[in-house]
Amino acid sequence: MNYYAYRMMIRTHENVILKCRRLFQQFAVDMYVKVETERLAFIRFNQAKLRSEDYIHLRDAIHSDGDVQNIGRLTILPSTYIGSHATCTNTLKTMTYVRNYGTPDLFITVTCNPKWTEIEREVGTGSKPQDRHDIIARVFQQNSRL
Repeated sequence: MNYYAYRMMIRTHENVILKCRRLFQQFAVDMYVKVETERLAFIRFNQAKLRSEDYIHLRDAIHSDGDVQNIGRLTILPSTYIGSHATCTNTLKTMTYVRNYGTPDLFITVTCNPKWTEIEREVGTGSKPQDRHDIIARVFQQNSRL
């Protein structure tokens, strides 16, 4: 992951990969998928190191089913992984808020203007803001903290 982050960094000398527009976007997506696949493989093959047998849901399944042979090979995702039990729990909490307090009255969307001077300065000449999602995301996060 650090290697790909290094490849996409803005440097003083020209970084050719950042000027490849759609090819750069395809490269970024492919490398993201590659890194996520490696993370999932690590989680899958290192369940003992992650102490997955200590998770309460696994113990509950063993106690309620009674037959350990029918459970199969479980792979427990850490709570930090998107799509894990913790993120599903957050979704259920949100649905509970809606049930108790009603549907929201407003749906607020915050957008970013590609004409901001910070974005134009970093994108430089020869590129368009829509080709550099990384810069737009960084500038948006910096301005949302203000």
